[in-house]
Formats: sequence, structure tokens, C-alpha cells
Amino acid sequence: MKEVTVEELLAKAEQPSKDAMRLHPFYRGKVEVIPKCRITDFNDFAIWYTPGVAAPCKEIYADKEKVYEMTNKWNFVAVVSDGSRVLGLGDIGPEAGLPVMEGKALLYKYLGGVDAFPICVDTKEPEEIIQFVKWLQPTFGGINLEDISHPKCFHILDTLRKEMEIPVWHDDQQGTACVTVAGLLNAVKIVGKKMEDIKVALIGAGAANIAISRLIITAGVKPEHILAVDSKGILYRDRGDRETLKTKYKEKWHICETTNPKSIKGDIKEAMEGADVVISASKTGPGVIKKEWVQAMAKGSIIFAMANPVPEIWPWEAKEAGARIIATGRSDFPNQVNNSLGFPGIFRGALDIRATKITDEMCIEAAKELAKVAEDNGIHEDYIIPNMDQWEVFPREAVAVGTKGIEQGVARIKAPAEERFKLAEKIIKKTREQIQFLMKEKFILDPDKK
Repeated sequence: MKEVTVEELLAKAEQPSKDAMRLHPFYRGKVEVIPKCRITDFNDFAIWYTPGVAAPCKEIYADKEKVYEMTNKWNFVAVVSDGSRVLGLGDIGPEAGLPVMEGKALLYKYLGGVDAFPICVDTKEPEEIIQFVKWLQPTFGGINLEDISHPKCFHILDTLRKEMEIPVWHDDQQGTACVTVAGLLNAVKIVGKKMEDIKVALIGAGAANIAISRLIITAGVKPEHILAVDSKGILYRDRGDRETLKTKYKEKWHICETTNPKSIKGDIKEAMEGADVVISASKTGPGVIKKEWVQAMAKGSIIFAMANPVPEIWPWEAKEAGARIIATGRSDFPNQVNNSLGFPGIFRGALDIRATKITDEMCIEAAKELAKVAEDNGIHEDYIIPNMDQWEVFPREAVAVGTKGIEQGVARIKAPAEERFKLAEKIIKKTREQIQFLMKEKFILDPDKK
């Protein structure tokens, strides 16, 4: 087999951006609204609109829960962002963040059969975002907070989860953490180690890694085996900025209190020394993680370099330095640890039980099911987590999430697992068949064919 050069790998990595600049203006957006009801002639509008629509309105007024039966609320999710932390691009604003939110809505629909709406708001004030999301509650069955900077994202999420009657989810926290745990469960198996024994270096202490720390501990990693690094170095109890951490960055302070009992000091280099696993959700690379630091890790090392659009270290560089398993957030490299494997199936499961919230335990069950799907197909160093084209991932994940939600008492519907699997499978297959039909009939155009 022909050996691939570094130049060829770099060209492959840059191709998605080139294609995006060609195709985004061609389609002028990625999602649209189309009817789901029959329209045989104009008389049907008397049913779908006035005067007929008054009857379901009255029914819902008498019993608010009927809105789930009379409207599409049961399948609506709002993807809400202020554009303050978009991918690895930072605070680029709501307009520049809209392509990402549209992409998120597209993935929700294609992978989970969920009708998601991209909503970018022109405010960065946490209390205004909280109030805005609360105002959306009558229309939506769930809320996906997206690309909101920390620390305000924690306050927004925690407040809304407490005060709303529908699930509110921050994908940069819970989604990334769920998929990371799934990949880690299988990676550890491959290298012959145990979760309770591994030493983990968390590079970056933002929303993603703070949530990841919480979930990997729930999954079996010991807090005393974790070193977390932010822009000022390794977190520990007696760091010079401890008072600032206590008052402004409470989630980071919690990491200071629960990890690094030996108060190890230093930066990324020192945190990685002797580590079994590096989980990096830091600034975009390459070069954030250096090859010599990888060489200093434990034998059979595992690296999750998840910055987008460019990982903190290129996978081939990590391999050359001795890492055994490398994962990134990109779909064009092996082992994509990407939220796209989590949120469509997780929300499918939450919506199908009309959940009031998505708990950490529901996320762990999703992670376990993701890991199990990959294991069923034969895990190896370049396959620790399913690919997005394995459609069965999403209904299986949905069932696992729904079952845990029912068990925890956050479900309005308690249908059997088999029934929920068939429902999720039907909804997801329908979406894919619709898109294939629209492409075949040229309602969705091929940009390469005139």
C-alpha cells in the first residue's frame, strides 16, 4: 500500500474548509421548513389553519400536555447560541455563529430525526439568555445551548435545568463529555488498563473538560489520578489565583479541591509526564501538544486531541512520538470523538419519553451504549467509537437514555424499550429516505451538475 505523505495528510485536512466555502453559498443555508401534513387542495387550509385549528387550540387550553399530541413540540429542539465561543474561533458573534448552528440542526435531523431550529441571539448577558430560553419553553420539547463561553455557560445551564420543565442541555459540556467517556472506555480496554488505575491529564479547563472530569470520575477514574491544566498552569489548591477561582470560576475551584492531592505544579509538559491518557479540549493547534511531551507519557498512551478545526497535535505526529491510540474531533481522521455521536441519539431518547431533564446518569448510559456498539463491531486502535454512518448507533443510544430517564423518574411517557426502539428507528429512517428522495428528484441540487 502506498505510504501517505505529510503533505497529502495536510491537504486532506484542509479540504473540508475549501469545500465549505464553495457549498455554503451554493445552498444558501443547510436547513429549511417543509410541511409534514397532506395538502390536497386549498380547502385543507380550513383544517390546518382557521377555522378548524381552533378545536385543537381549545383542547390544549383545557389540558396543556395535549400540546405534545396536537403539535410538533414533541420533536422540536432549539439550538441557542450567543456566538461567544464558536468552535475554536472564539467570540465571533451570533451572525458568524449561525452556520455552525444550522449545521447542528442538520445533524439533529439526519442522525436523530429531530426537528431543530438554529437560534442565534444578539446578547451576551447571561440573565437575558436565561430569560429568552424560558420564553421558548411553550414551543420546544428541548433546548440545546451551544458555543456559549465559560464561566457563564455553567450558570445559564444550571439555572435553566432547575427552572424549566423540558430538558436543557449544553452540548459543549454534556455532549463532549458523553462521547469522550465512550471512546475512553474502549481505548482503555485496548491498551489493557483499567479506568480506576489510569492517570489522566486534562489540557484545557473550559466547559468541555470540566464536564469531562465529572463524567470520567462517574465512569471510574479516580479524582486523585487527574491533573487539569488551564492557561495559567496545573490546577491545585494553593495556586496564587485561588481567591479568583473560588469566586469567579467555581467549577475550576472544585477541580482544585478534588484532584491533584500532591499539588503538582507546572504546565502541559509536567501534567503529561507519566500520564496514561491526555484529554485535550484546548486552543486550536497544531503545536499545542509537543511530540517530546507525548514521548514522556506512560507506555500504551492514549491522546484525545479535540480542538476544532485543527487538533492540538496532528495524529501522525502523536503516533511518531509513541502514542498508541489517537482520537480527534474531526470526521476525516480515525476515532472521531465528536458531539455528533451523542446529541442526536440522546435527544431522540429524551424526546421520546417527554423527559423533563437530561441527567448525568442518562449521559453515562449513552456513553456505555456507544462503546458497546463499537465493541460489537470489533474495536481496535483506529476504531474505539462508532462512526456517524452506523445509523443503528442513534436508536440504540436513544433507548439507553430513555430507559435511564424512566428509571430516574424524569419521563412523562414510560413505553417499553422495544417500542421506543421501533419508534426511533422509524423516525430516523424516514428522515434519511426523505433526503434521498429530494436528492433523486433534484429538489436538493447537485452543485457539480449543471
